[in-house]
Amino acid sequence: MQIWLDAERVRARLRDSDGLRAAMAAALMDLYCGRASAPARIAAHAPTGLLAAMPGAASGMLGAKLVSVFPRNPERGLPGHQALIALFDADTGTPVAILEATALTAARTGAVSAVATDALAREDARVLAILGTGVQAQAHWEAVRRVRPFTEIRVAGRTAAHVQARAAEWEARPMKSFAAAVRGADVVCACTHADEPVVRREWIQAGAHINSVGIGGGEIDRATVEAGLLAVESRGAFAPFPAGAYELQGMDPASGIELGAILAGEHAGRTDAAQITVFKSVGHAVEDVAAAAWLVEQSAC
Repeated sequence: MQIWLDAERVRARLRDSDGLRAAMAAALMDLYCGRASAPARIAAHAPTGLLAAMPGAASGMLGAKLVSVFPRNPERGLPGHQALIALFDADTGTPVAILEATALTAARTGAVSAVATDALAREDARVLAILGTGVQAQAHWEAVRRVRPFTEIRVAGRTAAHVQARAAEWEARPMKSFAAAVRGADVVCACTHADEPVVRREWIQAGAHINSVGIGGGEIDRATVEAGLLAVESRGAFAPFPAGAYELQGMDPASGIELGAILAGEHAGRTDAAQITVFKSVGHAVEDVAAAAWLVEQSAC
């Protein structure tokens, strides 16, 4: 074993959010073009959460992430997602590194949403709404505002005290409801464990872009999913949970466009200013392996 990166060392190397975003864009294009691959995610279930295994090949590395998802953890002062990633040399199979990946998972998720926002949001997008106040919300605040010059940031959540705290930290407007935050927003980042929609089609203005990263029972409604252009990391997002997203169950996989196809110029993406665009993220092992490989490379510099 060559490298062990604990949580503190990982966080110290995540300050280059632009570099991580570029690594995620490259990984998504590699996934679309067949230069990176991963089997479907599998999971073991506990009464209040799950442990998922996500192996993949990307960026000249083999790797696997083990991630626990326990939606009630924030009530205990713990992250809802906790993870480890192991990297192996793709030529020899030799172990290269193990990383504490809780912060890395959040950062790569925010970075991928920033890639989607940069590819799909209107150039004149100025109002950002972040739904949720946890780790993923923080990662999205850090990443997404780097791709558009937002002049107003809104935050909404289930706990008023948490909303007020995030609003003060982010210099954002605290909103009394998810609906109030979504109405009039140009970009919406749904970062919740919600089992029912926190984004509904009737709240969304023409031309808005929606990022949804929650893996609960469905944080965006079906009408939102079907409102315009739907982008996914891969068509595996339409598979049964835990490999796919709750919101996409029963839909034709051909109804989604792989984000890598848009980045590679194989699909136009947004076609007019009034079009609603939606990126439904379920997380992908290719992103994790590529993010870990990028982080290890930074460690060697």
